Amino acid sequence: MHIGFDDTDSPRKGCTTYIAALLIEKLRERGCEFIDYPNLVRLNPNVPWKTRGNGALCLRINYDSTVEAEVKETVIETVEENADLEYEGTDPGIVFLKLPTVPKEIRNFAKQTITGIATKKKALSLIRRFRAEALGFKDARGIIGGLAAVGETLTGDHTYELIAYRIPQNRGTPRKLNVESVKKMDTETSAETFNNIDPRTGRVLITPRGPDPILYGIRGETPEAVKKAHQLIESLEPIERWVIFRTNHGTDAHLRPVNTLKEVKPFHPVIARGTVANVPRTIPGSHVIFTIKDETETIDCAAYKPTGNLQKIAKKLWIGDYVEVYGGIKPPTPKHPLTINLEKLRIIKLSSKVIERNPLCPRCGRRMESMGRSKGFRCKKCKFRNSKAKKEIMKQNRDLIAGLYITEPRSQRHLTKPLVRYGREKRGFMGGLINGWHSP
Repeated sequence: MHIGFDDTDSPRKGCTTYIAALLIEKLRERGCEFIDYPNLVRLNPNVPWKTRGNGALCLRINYDSTVEAEVKETVIETVEENADLEYEGTDPGIVFLKLPTVPKEIRNFAKQTITGIATKKKALSLIRRFRAEALGFKDARGIIGGLAAVGETLTGDHTYELIAYRIPQNRGTPRKLNVESVKKMDTETSAETFNNIDPRTGRVLITPRGPDPILYGIRGETPEAVKKAHQLIESLEPIERWVIFRTNHGTDAHLRPVNTLKEVKPFHPVIARGTVANVPRTIPGSHVIFTIKDETETIDCAAYKPTGNLQKIAKKLWIGDYVEVYGGIKPPTPKHPLTINLEKLRIIKLSSKVIERNPLCPRCGRRMESMGRSKGFRCKKCKFRNSKAKKEIMKQNRDLIAGLYITEPRSQRHLTKPLVRYGREKRGFMGGLINGWHSP
């Protein structure tokens, strides 16, 4: 059985991964066997109705048919007890699919939910078609994410995240870790983990800032790596439980290439190419805006101040540079046009500027002045003349090189693939779970 659920948390409390952690323990007590790590699937981060982290969960299990009703009841009760149902906009949904493999149509629905916008109507249609079961609370928008989590089987690139949770009485208070132990962990596991420490500021990135139950989350390439990293961290507060998830974090799964700028749509994350059409300008807040164009359309691109190095690189672009931009599409407003909020920028080809200068006088070194079109130059200081002298032509140096530039780790989205992951991409899941992949 594939059990997907989503939209249980709110800005004030709750966490869908925590519900998954509770369910792992409850389902194992009922004899269920997990055939995969719990799948944490981040959906399109640009939809206006996203949850706090926009992550949906799927638990994939084998079980004895005699406990099927008990399994479903356990899932429903656990979601109901732990979702913030009183918060407007929290609309949980649960999906149960009893098939050995996930149908292609549901896998395609998941891709659509990650890279674009999917509807509840489409989700319910697929649920009926493949005889799945769904249950929703309130508006039940979480059914979309629940089905998407079922459909995203992570057969392509994927990573792992070990999430440790706080005891209830500590939630909402400052998190307490030995920072030096986090730095040591980062040093010892840097070949296999990522985004632990912000290199520019030294800020610890594994701890969230909200009132949710998460103490920290460590992201890495293998379950062994994140567990090793977890064991190196010294927590200064009790850890209630922890779980290793398999996820699409750090894979760029949300980004979809478009052939032309005309194809760009609001709320869709894209990879698009174009030529820089104007001089980048800085607007209040130190955000940098520039425009790219192709044969079909022009569109603004925004590098916001928190992106750090990316914003500084955007300032150095010239008209005529050929670039590839990565990011989500902000819809137009009366004051602003359709805009790509940059997550990455690849400079493919730099344009060049030619500077013409009057030649230097060979006698005194002063720049000479023209004596008229095709009449040569003369020196105003020493009176030297040369009727055959010509202007010097020089290329202006660029304080920029072609290549890929990414937002600072502290401002990267869950799905953004960091530079250190290039070349580490994985294909497929071989199956099998390590011993001790969760506690207690």
